[in-house]
Amino acid sequence: MSAPRTESPQAGAGGQWYRQPILWLGIAVFIASLAGCIWIIAVSVRHADVPLETSHTVFGVPASARSSHRADAP
Repeated sequence: MSAPRTESPQAGAGGQWYRQPILWLGIAVFIASLAGCIWIIAVSVRHADVPLETSHTVFGVPASARSSHRADAP
């Protein structure tokens, strides 16, 4: 007859973190989102960022780079 185990069930569970499916799901989602970010950056490098031809402000920011200061001001 063997001696009864004195360890609690939770003591052994800490060493088996790799058997938790929610952990693997979280890792898979993280890696997929990281790969998606890298893919978006890689694709966007190939395409030029063409400025828009607008005369009004976009989100409160002037669309042109004109300065309100006059060049001939003293």
